[in-house]
Amino acid sequence: MKTILVVEDERGINEMVCDYMEALGFSTISAYDGMEALKVFRKQEIDLVLLDIMMPRLDGTEVLREIRRESDVPVIMVTAKTEEGDTVLGLELGADDYIAKPFSMKELAARVRTVLRRSAPKQSTAPEVSEEEELVIADLKMDRAKHSVSVRGAHVELTAAQFDILAKLVRSPGRVFNRMDLLQAFQEDPYEGYERSIDVHIKNIRKLIEEDPAHPEYILTVWGVGYKMQDSE
Repeated sequence: MKTILVVEDERGINEMVCDYMEALGFSTISAYDGMEALKVFRKQEIDLVLLDIMMPRLDGTEVLREIRRESDVPVIMVTAKTEEGDTVLGLELGADDYIAKPFSMKELAARVRTVLRRSAPKQSTAPEVSEEEELVIADLKMDRAKHSVSVRGAHVELTAAQFDILAKLVRSPGRVFNRMDLLQAFQEDPYEGYERSIDVHIKNIRKLIEEDPAHPEYILTVWGVGYKMQDSE
């Protein structure tokens, strides 16, 4: 049974989320401020964190910063629609996804399942045969079976969402993808309004794979449309 840490200072919302997740078969642990969240996280085995941004004692972005220093556990940030700057910061700090209040429990459950599924270890007993396991563009190499990436011979650590976005681009060099196309790389049912999170993910990927992120050689911007991977030739 997967355990979800629900970090939300509004007790009514916290309890409602916990009740819904438990009805779906998850185990939940509640925390009502940032300090308590870190204390629980360091003592318990947590599979996913639902992390509100605006909280007393220690806000969500600081909690996320501390979590990322210690773990790559999946984190979904919970934001208000007016907190776009905090959402961008959360994604830059390594959040796997975000959901804006007010949200439906059905949407939240879909996000939780998707993030858990893509962060799960790949099973080697049933290899995919329809797609190349090793993808290569110039000095960039991706091994889908091992979920690993290297650039110029150096290993690069990507989040699950970053890996899925990069794999989609690398599989089709030269093809232009719009934001919704790339959102579908890691969300089965992408929601409108979340497309701009792709810009943050692309920015973070460039920081990791490009020698000069301001002048990228791999992931190129097609203004007014989206992004593409450079042609392999």
